[in-house]
Amino acid sequence: MNILLWVVYPYLSIAILVGGLIWRHRYDKFGWTTRSSQLYESSILRWGSPLFHFGVLMVLIGHIGGLLVPKSWTEAVGVTEHTYHLMAVFIGTVAGFCTLIGLGILIARRRLTGPIFAATTRNDKAMYVVLAGVIVLGLWATVQANVAGPGYDYRETISPWFRSLFYLRPDPEIMADVPVGFQIHILAAFALFAFWPFTRLVHAFSAPVGYATRPYVVYRSRDDRPGLRPTRPGWEGPPRLPTPRGGRTRSRR
Repeated sequence: MNILLWVVYPYLSIAILVGGLIWRHRYDKFGWTTRSSQLYESSILRWGSPLFHFGVLMVLIGHIGGLLVPKSWTEAVGVTEHTYHLMAVFIGTVAGFCTLIGLGILIARRRLTGPIFAATTRNDKAMYVVLAGVIVLGLWATVQANVAGPGYDYRETISPWFRSLFYLRPDPEIMADVPVGFQIHILAAFALFAFWPFTRLVHAFSAPVGYATRPYVVYRSRDDRPGLRPTRPGWEGPPRLPTPRGGRTRSRR
C-alpha cells in the first residue's frame, strides 16, 4: 500500500500532468484560457480574484520553500527551526485563509450571477470541488498539527520524500508515520495535479514570452485625408446628384 500511494500514484499524477499539458497545447490552443467572465460582472470579481491569486501565490512560495529547500540549508543561514516554524505556520495559515475566502467569493459570484452560472460547465464545478478540497485539507492539517496540536516538522519526513521523487529514488517508508491529515492533503493535491491540464486552471502555465517580440498593432486615423470624399453629417440627408437635362433632380438613396 505504501508503494502504491507514495510511489505509483505520485508518478502517475505527474505523468498525466505533463502529458495533459502537451496534449492540451497541441490540440486545444484556443481553449488554453480562463474563459473570462469579467464582461458579465466585475464588482465582485474585483475583490475575489486578487484575494484568491494573492493567497495562491503565497501558498505556492511557502510550499516550494518548505518542500524543496532542505532543512540544513535554512539552519546554515541562521534560521532556527523554531523561527521557521512560527513563520511557516503564521504566513501559511493567513495565505490559506485568503485563498479559501477568495475562492468562496468567486464560487458565490459564479452561482449567483445568471449569465456566469449558465456558462459554468460540469468540468468547472468538479474543478472547484477538488481545488476547494485541497485548500481545506491543507488548512485542516496545519491547524490540527501546528496550532491545536503539539506541532509537526514536515521537513523531516514529507520534504525528503517529495525530493526523492525527483531523484528517482522514492522512499515510501518515510510517509508511513506522517499524520493522516497531511497524507490526505498530499493525495488530494496529486489528484488536482492530474486534473489540472483539463480545466481552466491550465492558464497558470501561460507566460507572455512572445509579448516583447510580437508586431505592433497598427491604428489608422479616421481624420480627413487628401483624395478622400468629404464626409457629410447624417442630418444633411443623402448627397444630391447633378440635375440632368430633363430638369429633374435625383437623390442617391
